[in-house]
Amino acid sequence: MLTIPGRPVRTCEGWSRRELLRVGGAGLLGLNLPEFLSWKANAAAGKVESPGKAFGGAKSVVMLFLQGGPSHIDIWDPKPNAPSNIRGEFKAIPTRVDGIQVSETMPMLAEQMDKVTLIRSMSYTPVGLFNHTAAMYQMMTGYPPDKVSPSGQLEPPSPRDFPHMGAWISKFKPMDGPMLPFVEMPRPLQESNVIGKGGTAGFLGKAYDPYRLYQDPNKELKLDDLSLRADVSPERLKDRFALLKGINGSMAELEKTVSSYALTEYYEKAYDLVLSGKARDAFDLTKEPDKIRERYGRTTFGQGALLCRRLIEAGTRFVQLNWNSVANGDPETTAWDTHAANFGPLKNLHCPVLDRSLSAFIEDMDQRGLFKDTLLVVTGEFGRSPRLGVSTSGNVNSPDGRDHWPYCYTALIAGAGIKRGVMYGKSDDQGSSPVDSPVHPTDLVATIYYALGINPAMEVLNDLKQPRELVKGDPLLKMFG
Repeated sequence: MLTIPGRPVRTCEGWSRRELLRVGGAGLLGLNLPEFLSWKANAAAGKVESPGKAFGGAKSVVMLFLQGGPSHIDIWDPKPNAPSNIRGEFKAIPTRVDGIQVSETMPMLAEQMDKVTLIRSMSYTPVGLFNHTAAMYQMMTGYPPDKVSPSGQLEPPSPRDFPHMGAWISKFKPMDGPMLPFVEMPRPLQESNVIGKGGTAGFLGKAYDPYRLYQDPNKELKLDDLSLRADVSPERLKDRFALLKGINGSMAELEKTVSSYALTEYYEKAYDLVLSGKARDAFDLTKEPDKIRERYGRTTFGQGALLCRRLIEAGTRFVQLNWNSVANGDPETTAWDTHAANFGPLKNLHCPVLDRSLSAFIEDMDQRGLFKDTLLVVTGEFGRSPRLGVSTSGNVNSPDGRDHWPYCYTALIAGAGIKRGVMYGKSDDQGSSPVDSPVHPTDLVATIYYALGINPAMEVLNDLKQPRELVKGDPLLKMFG
């Protein structure tokens, strides 16, 4: 069941991106949307000196994030010859690619394996990154958090946090037209009471925060945020738009910091975003045939994956669909955190949803030609322990439960020049560590930047104005064909 935390309104840090899209009030529309769109004036990203043919081949990214740590052995890196307390209950099945097997829980994905690269050597050594929040922060930002408790728990999101990669992409790759650049749904990442850590723009400012849906895509969506109020006609909004330009144009302090040209540009983009209806139409799943909706699956994650495709088609740069159950939730209600029970939930709940939704998304994107310039990344914050019933992170596990395991796990990547039908890296015969081509999460982040034409080694300034690399990772150039 989808549980949505309360929607914030105005905080001590200012208005959220979502509130800036609520139109109809002259003060809110006129005084905040220019700030909301001010990223348009930021400098372009640095270029690499000798880019390969894949550099800049992507225009957009879809990240399907399986928060909670899915078991790699029980999904896409089966170990049929390992002892029973490692291989578990599921059998391995062949795929459309010779030499690549997946678990019997993923028969539909097996038919799409010829379109993707499977990374079986994701790995990092935990230094305060053994629990979900810290590991998710690293995956989203490309940096380990500054402060981690012994349990791995973090403080709530802070304006000093390193920005989510989607925020940097919004900054370096501004939109060509009136569309949302960075969307996260159906809810922020969460562990216990820490919500959205690593999922904000941090020190870049709220203008770069994601637009968050806070709704279940499998239910009727309320699109009031992206619509005019019934009592505000386009003509009336246009009058307010012109009036507010004149009012703000006379504000001396504003004139000192923003050129009149830029101010006009921000207003026009805000006006276009509200009136174009492009974003509102992208979220309208009623425009999809029932056959397509059924193929994705009538679930929160399935319909969310379909929304990802529609948002990419509409021009969004970065879309992140999070597994809708929180990281340390109850595995009996589709949480991947399978300490207490592993095989029953995977067989009956988790994998049927993931198998249908992911296979449908890959098939649909490929048939529509959208993989030409869209990068798909599917991963979690870590995998699960190869051996059943043991404690690797201080948690209590049932005899058939698996604990956290960052030393070796699996990710899937496709599109934007990524090789098709390939296995990158390899795990050992127990799925406990890579034996070939280990991939750190920061390398995956660097690969995303590289595909978009952003130099991952470029220098940026942190919240203290200290120079830092955009990400301390190396792009995986051998993945590109």
